[in-house]
Amino acid sequence: MPLLDEINGPDDLRDLTPEQLRQLAEEIRAFLITNVSRTGGHLGPNLGVVELTLALHRVFESPGDAIVFDTGHQSYVHKILTGRRHLFPTLRQPGGLSGYPSRAESPHDWVENSHASTSLSWADGMAKANLLKGSDRFVVAVIGDGALTGGMAWEALNNIAVAGEERLVIVVNDNGRSYTPTVGGIATQLSALGKQLSAIRTDRRYERTLQRIKEAVRNAPVIGQMVYGLMHGFKMGVKDVLAPQGMFSDLGLKYVGPIDGHDQEAVELALHQAKKFGAPVLVHCITQKGRGFKAAEENEQDRFHAVGKIDEVTGESLAELGIRTWTDAFGDELARIGATNPSVVAITAAMLHPTGLDQFARHFPERTFDVGIAEQHAVTSAAGLAAGGLHPVFAVYATFLNRAFDQVLMDVALHRLGVTFVLDRAGVTGPDGPSHNGMWDASLLGLVPGLRLSAPRDEPRLVAALQLAVSIDDGPTVLRYSKDPLPDPLPAVSARGDVDVLLESPRPRVLVVGYGQLCSIAVQVGERLAQQGIGATVVDPVWSLPVSADLLALVAGHELVLTIEDNGLAGGLGSRLSQEARAAGIDTRLREFGIPQEFVPQGNRSQLLEEFGLTAQQIARFATELIAAQESEQVTTAG
Repeated sequence: MPLLDEINGPDDLRDLTPEQLRQLAEEIRAFLITNVSRTGGHLGPNLGVVELTLALHRVFESPGDAIVFDTGHQSYVHKILTGRRHLFPTLRQPGGLSGYPSRAESPHDWVENSHASTSLSWADGMAKANLLKGSDRFVVAVIGDGALTGGMAWEALNNIAVAGEERLVIVVNDNGRSYTPTVGGIATQLSALGKQLSAIRTDRRYERTLQRIKEAVRNAPVIGQMVYGLMHGFKMGVKDVLAPQGMFSDLGLKYVGPIDGHDQEAVELALHQAKKFGAPVLVHCITQKGRGFKAAEENEQDRFHAVGKIDEVTGESLAELGIRTWTDAFGDELARIGATNPSVVAITAAMLHPTGLDQFARHFPERTFDVGIAEQHAVTSAAGLAAGGLHPVFAVYATFLNRAFDQVLMDVALHRLGVTFVLDRAGVTGPDGPSHNGMWDASLLGLVPGLRLSAPRDEPRLVAALQLAVSIDDGPTVLRYSKDPLPDPLPAVSARGDVDVLLESPRPRVLVVGYGQLCSIAVQVGERLAQQGIGATVVDPVWSLPVSADLLALVAGHELVLTIEDNGLAGGLGSRLSQEARAAGIDTRLREFGIPQEFVPQGNRSQLLEEFGLTAQQIARFATELIAAQESEQVTTAG
């Protein structure tokens, strides 16, 4: 019987021998590879934290001791060890196991933090609460995989360093893919010495003895201060040679490490010593992303950070080949633009490949800037680049631009600078759940004066919008699109000024406004209405913000307007059109269709759109019933 089958909670780990723990680690890795290869998910990060997570659950007592994962995608092993092994076939499926911590799943999940760099702030607040309430429980923050490149993490460290008696342990999961301290050969050669040093330095007696020595030497006649200075300099020099701790110790934060994160006993020893210290301690663990899966270990791009369905032996993708995506189209066009426009530069926040900037980077590495998981810095740095005469293109997931709204507003728009924001994964994204649905960006960006926003409906419109965007130098431009495959081109049948007309039936009474990829649904709505004898005009504004006078003229010429968008309804593009129409004195009835203003759970995109009423059948039915009701009322009134 596999040892893993006997693990139903952290208590089942307590009495395992070192040999059993090694066996369990192998079984967990095999379990992860088999299951995640079938559902897709964050495989590489979890393969790298097996021993580390085992150690956490053996040393600390979850859920009494809170374990907070940053950004949460490396919590699969934690889920396995806390009684959710049987749910893994449902990982990231509708109604199934979340790919991130979820308070609804287990009391062992404290924070649903699937945006990066937040764990230290959460942990600081939770530890302060424990201290004020007189609780002796610990808070453990596990951070890495790029999260330490985020400014919010360093804001938290700045406060934690002076936190006094907080029972807070920070575990840095350093897999070589986050920040780059002096590790590698030194860490390996000095692992045994590192264990001894960590045990000594996290003993309160060490601190008291060290303080007494300092005072005695300082008070010595004549040469006291000089000797103290020499001792202090020698101590710091030795410590900096032995461990990459300077940035943390300079903050006044106790540092332990580096520790081999796959050495179970070493990690447990370090965590035990950190518990004894009685104040915030940082434990630095070196891990290998993708460990135990040859295909992941050899993947230099991202070590299988996130995968779709793959072959569990070879690691080869099982997705249908040759499907062109919005990301592909953007990446190709930006590289073409870059070849003829040397002022165009590209910025990414640690997502070069996922956002399609890798092609631009191959051709123009000196014009490509990866700032790490630091969206705020990315936007203001882009402002600086624009002020310097360049045109930056910042490609980012739609959900992550939310984090830099103030910078878009005050650093880019206020200064009327030409910066282009390309928002990948806009709208309902599906299996990654509420934090990753890109349903807030259009509502937030609609508040920014002078901002121009386009939601292209197909590749030709994306190409044209990007070409125009990089030529605009007096304010921010935004392009937003989904993670779906590219739809077939949807040509216009005519134009009304700057508005594309996609369908027009005789004697139109209803205006259907489609935004982005949902233009295809808008056309289907128009066709269904025409079949019911209700004339319709279907349009794509092309540039959704600002609202054009040509679109307002079309609104005024119809009895009913339907807007269809892949964004939240509150403050969305339809809402903005309604507001502009009222301001222009247009009293045409307008009904917005979009994503309800709620946290959308993980699920299949098409199923979620249907649930939200974003299908041609549901929208056409609404219009048909509304018009029928109006006509019936008119007949009754006339009679």
